[in-house]
Amino acid sequence: MLLFSGRAHPALARAIAAELGTELVPTKAVDFANGEIYIRYQASVRGADCFVIQSHTAPVNKSIMEHLIMVDALKRASARSITVILPFYGYARQDRKHSGREPISARLVADLLKTAGADRILTVDLHADQIQGFFDGPVDHLFAMPVLADHIASKADPADLTVVSPDAGRVRVADGWCDRLGAPLAIVHKRRDKDVAHQVTAHEVVGEVRDRVCVLVDDMIDTGGTICAAADALFAQGARDVIVAATHGVLSGPAADRLKNSRVSEFVFTDTLPVPGALGLDKVTVLSIAPLIAGASREVFENGSVTRLLRSR
Repeated sequence: MLLFSGRAHPALARAIAAELGTELVPTKAVDFANGEIYIRYQASVRGADCFVIQSHTAPVNKSIMEHLIMVDALKRASARSITVILPFYGYARQDRKHSGREPISARLVADLLKTAGADRILTVDLHADQIQGFFDGPVDHLFAMPVLADHIASKADPADLTVVSPDAGRVRVADGWCDRLGAPLAIVHKRRDKDVAHQVTAHEVVGEVRDRVCVLVDDMIDTGGTICAAADALFAQGARDVIVAATHGVLSGPAADRLKNSRVSEFVFTDTLPVPGALGLDKVTVLSIAPLIAGASREVFENGSVTRLLRSR
């Protein structure tokens, strides 16, 4: 078993390697003056089961291209198998056509990985479950909810909690949180302006939130507009406190300022993406996803069962 890392999130890759009791294979990665990427592994990979870690963090297109080049290099060096570890899957929000003349970019990313030589994908909390079907091969879809929910349960009385979905699309995920925490469900109805990116207006809250500690759950927070608007709607309905839990802290553009100025008491993320801009905020907590990914990688390598890791979903 050989473990490789791109340059997007080396800290997570080192943590996964430590959990597996191994080290990352030394890799030479160079950017040419025109932006082209050069990759060379400094150890033989012939006949090895290779695991390539790369989160598609900003700049996303560069992270994806580097990932593809790393996979291609392994294929051409006669690796026995190539498992792509994608803690955060780039372009996952473009999983279907909303209107005419649009791409399905999540499918394109899957096709590129397959063409490059990937045999298997291991990822965490896809924006849409259907993306698993875009890749022509095994996809191990892991869920960070147990990691996040256990942290919330350790800090708050479950009797005071209400799990809140920020929109109708997250209801099924929120329902899983309800089962784990033994808490009721509420939903924030919202309307998004289809012509203005990241423009959201929160409307009525469906469910009882007055004098409750509300746990807003989502797969990712990008600019923070949706989640902060949902939190404002909960406070307007009498919520005592709001905690936000999300797997991926994308935190683009104005996100850091919105988190800082929000009335939310705590934002909880995993480290599928580096969140250096938010680490200075006392209200931001980052939990390690490395044990989960390392456990799944070990099961894949040993031909074990990844399913048992999913039963706590």
